[in-house]
Amino acid sequence: MRHLQREGIWNTIISYAGILIGYVNVILLFPNILEPDQVGLTRLLLTIAEMFAQFAALGFVNMSVRYFPYFRNKEQQHHGFLFWLLSVPMLGFGLITILFLVFKPVVTDYYQENSALLLDYYYYIIPLAFFTLLFNLFTAYLRSLFKTIVSSFVKDFLSRVLILLLLVVYSFGWMDFHTFVLWYVGVNSVIALVLMVYTLWLKQLYLKPSFATIASIVPMREMLVFGLFTFMGNISVTIIKTVDQVMISSVSLSDNGVYTTAFFITSAIVTPALAIFKIAFPQVAEFWKDQNMPGLAKFYKQITLINLIIGLLLFIGIWANLDNLFSFMPEEYREGKYVVLFLALARLVDLATGINGIILATSEKYRWDLLFNIVLAGLTIWTNYIFIPLYGMNGAAFATMLSLIFINLLRMIFVLWIYKMQPFAWSSVGILAISAVALGASYLLPYLGNVFLDIAIRSALITAVYGSLTLGFNVYPELNQWVLKLAGSVKR
Repeated sequence: MRHLQREGIWNTIISYAGILIGYVNVILLFPNILEPDQVGLTRLLLTIAEMFAQFAALGFVNMSVRYFPYFRNKEQQHHGFLFWLLSVPMLGFGLITILFLVFKPVVTDYYQENSALLLDYYYYIIPLAFFTLLFNLFTAYLRSLFKTIVSSFVKDFLSRVLILLLLVVYSFGWMDFHTFVLWYVGVNSVIALVLMVYTLWLKQLYLKPSFATIASIVPMREMLVFGLFTFMGNISVTIIKTVDQVMISSVSLSDNGVYTTAFFITSAIVTPALAIFKIAFPQVAEFWKDQNMPGLAKFYKQITLINLIIGLLLFIGIWANLDNLFSFMPEEYREGKYVVLFLALARLVDLATGINGIILATSEKYRWDLLFNIVLAGLTIWTNYIFIPLYGMNGAAFATMLSLIFINLLRMIFVLWIYKMQPFAWSSVGILAISAVALGASYLLPYLGNVFLDIAIRSALITAVYGSLTLGFNVYPELNQWVLKLAGSVKR
């Protein structure tokens, strides 16, 4: 657990440093340097590349986390596991690339009328998807080795710093937009190469296959069945994450620029959870391997409470300062206010239901997680199809919120029914009440006349009220102990 805490702390520090740079990019630079349709294009390129990579991976990203504990043996080069982790998705990438080229006329028909700018950069998606796939595979491999800090650094911090520099260069008129997109693809691709070099530096880049050993450790049929189910599950998850942008962009790339900007504003809410989930995934797999159910149940509650404490503080901080944030952007971006609200609530539901998805994905009931993901994918497409024509980007955000609330509650009930575990404690109710009090306190403070002063004072007030009540009511005893220990260290 100490190793988990250390990795989680470093991942959180890196993630928030990245969020800070990301906010500079998304709130100050992108909206004020690029046109909304150009912003929408850059986000859509990444979205389609991620979709492409998930299809090409054939479920092997999750397979690494699920089965690597059985192959872990550095002296035996992990029995050739990395070779299979990389080689099969490369075959998948070749197949998906062929389909991507064959179906270009269909994509052209879908985007030609309202978002023709995408078609000018259609082929850029192929190399971007390739390096996205490599990044995902090496991230999964390093995560199985409990090495998550560098992958967080290059994804959440380094890439954003490089994009910041690229935006600054473009703002001086030293390149045209076509060149900017080319460099943008390059920046988002180079991070995969960094992970490859890091794996080599760790002396864990074992590319020699072991055809006989791998099947003797875990039956090949079992791995293939698991891979098939996780592949189908990943397709569902990819649809869930991308269908809103894909459908909004067909109506207007400018709307997608506003929508994804609002989406990023809410990303701070889940950043700590994502940092923790990176290391929670292999930890849960270890619990299953050891059949340590009491440990898993305790871990389930701990992760949920930690995520709620941090996530709710960030939510009320963002919502109380939202008008201040929009004041840095052109006027049309204010249309994303309720996108922020709906997506933030959806993210809070994700936090509140804990790690039920990870528990199912690493258990013998992983097939049920596929069913849940398929249901969610269908529900997401259906609700977006209904609400986007009616309410545009607000409809997409509302559809996402409805879908995530439904499926997370369904997963939570299933885990409770099968494994007799649930993520909540009375402390969860307490932190909700404390959040309401802190948000109410922020509304009592009038606008202070200066946006920077208002953000600073309003955020300080929220943090003071929230923090004092959380510590005073001992919502999370480990947090109180950590604060006392820190205070003692400072005093000494």
